[in-house]
Amino acid sequence: MNITKKLGLTLVAAALVTAYGCGKKEEPKQAAAPAAPAVETVTVKIGHAGPLTGGIAHLGKDNENGARLAVEQATAKKMKIGGKVAVFELLGEDDQADPKMGPTIAQKFVDAKVAGVVGHLNSGVTIPASAVYNQAGIPMISGSATNPKLTEQGFKNVFRVVGRDDQQGPAVAQFLAAQKIKKVAIADDATAYGEGLANEVEKTLKAAGVQIVAREKTNDKATDFKAILTKIKGRNPDAVFYGGMDATGGPMVKQARELGIKAAFSFGDGACTDEMAKLAGAAAEGLICSQAGLPASAASKDFNDAFKAKFGEVKQYAPFTYDSANLLIAAMQKADSADPAKYLPELAKINHKGATGTIEFDEKGDRKNAEITIFTIGLGRPEALDVVDLREMACRPEYFYLAPDGEDLAAIYRTIAVAIPCPPESFWGRR
Repeated sequence: MNITKKLGLTLVAAALVTAYGCGKKEEPKQAAAPAAPAVETVTVKIGHAGPLTGGIAHLGKDNENGARLAVEQATAKKMKIGGKVAVFELLGEDDQADPKMGPTIAQKFVDAKVAGVVGHLNSGVTIPASAVYNQAGIPMISGSATNPKLTEQGFKNVFRVVGRDDQQGPAVAQFLAAQKIKKVAIADDATAYGEGLANEVEKTLKAAGVQIVAREKTNDKATDFKAILTKIKGRNPDAVFYGGMDATGGPMVKQARELGIKAAFSFGDGACTDEMAKLAGAAAEGLICSQAGLPASAASKDFNDAFKAKFGEVKQYAPFTYDSANLLIAAMQKADSADPAKYLPELAKINHKGATGTIEFDEKGDRKNAEITIFTIGLGRPEALDVVDLREMACRPEYFYLAPDGEDLAAIYRTIAVAIPCPPESFWGRR
């Protein structure tokens, strides 16, 4: 075969290889599918503020985690607000449980253009912060601030999902009175929360004929309580009530036992925690305390399971901050807007099934039919003894047979159950 012929065959072979790919037919390329249209999103900022440092940081973080869980779950649902998929973002701030920080943090949220705020934890911080939110027209819901002054200011943008101290105080006071206690010493930490709650306890105990033998004050940063405890010991009370948080309540009761004070000790919700039991040690056994709401164990299973999987055990009010964030979001959905001016009317009239039950607000922004739980601390943690809602409180006879002869039982009724009707036979006629 000559060179020219050989070259021709080689070129033909090369052409065949190119055309058929060694015997494999080349498939025609398919046209790329058209790209899906981009989903329009809108970022909705929700603020949360509470103490993330200091003695009650465990409670502040618990509150923040409740709100964070709600925000993350809402984002995962890809719900639409104003025709756009809402991406919820939680802005967390540390207010250090300092009343002076309240307005500062509030202004920071205003500048960040948050759509709503969950918080603050402490009444003393929440009350001054609420004035800033009111001025800016931003809705705020507290899941733990209990001082009545918060909602007595008349701000239409301020709400809370727990009971008030003028509900909680009478509940724990009446519980103490029912134990036939005759003499009580009262102390508080001089905060809006602690002093306010202690005042309500004192008022109700006096109405029930219990003698107040001492009224002492400390502060929320104190560590040494021996001076006031020595005074209290000299008055020989049957019980001591302390208005304050677990960070001070734990060391107080521990020092009281070291001084030989055998009186029963009772506290409000700020000290009704697992941390209280840890700080007080063996001295915590048998302590009586109250919570302005249902126990965490009574919150929905879905919430408790989700919270535990992500953050561990609930400390106290996380179910209520979870509900607070969800209330803001639900109102935005109803209004189809994250504009505070547009969704605030929906929030005010909302009827929402939350982790802590059905939530509605009265004209002041307080939760209707708020529950109060009485606990005792045993086996290292609070255990619920009794749950009292306001109507039940008004209608349970044992709360009104405590007054000595000559006292006006109706006055006690008005103190603890204002505007809650109850048949007269529930509190008239017997002692």
